[in-house]
Amino acid sequence: MAENTWQRIKGIVIEGRGWTSGQAKDCPYREGTVGLQIPHLRKRGLDLSGFYPGTLNISIKPKKFSVKHPEFTFRNIRWHIDHPPEDFSFSRCRVYFKGRRASGVVYYPHPETKVGYFLDNSTLEIIAEYIESIHCGDEVEIELNTDEIEVE
Repeated sequence: MAENTWQRIKGIVIEGRGWTSGQAKDCPYREGTVGLQIPHLRKRGLDLSGFYPGTLNISIKPKKFSVKHPEFTFRNIRWHIDHPPEDFSFSRCRVYFKGRRASGVVYYPHPETKVGYFLDNSTLEIIAEYIESIHCGDEVEIELNTDEIEVE
């Protein structure tokens, strides 16, 4: 089996909507969308229990990314009764902040099945281990598997 090729890129943490973590005042899901999705993903073989139940939104502008061959793709996840099923892909990654490394996954809700809220292809959503003291505006480095995620 070939060894993965990793690419390290710089990015800036940007503000998200706050729904994935459930922290937004207007979020109808106390557990957040990711918190509601985690049990469905675990049943299909992806255990995210060691990660913070929300996403880091990381801008890599002016670069753009595309998902090529993610390690995990799950189709027709019905994570809430009020939403149609969605497709999700995940690719393992690493986040570096202030000399520390956190394991994580690129979280990619497929736009063709997602209702309402879309990010551009210059913003990576990452579910990772809890990273203390990280805030919007902080610079991070991300390592991505180039077999799974392409950065232009």
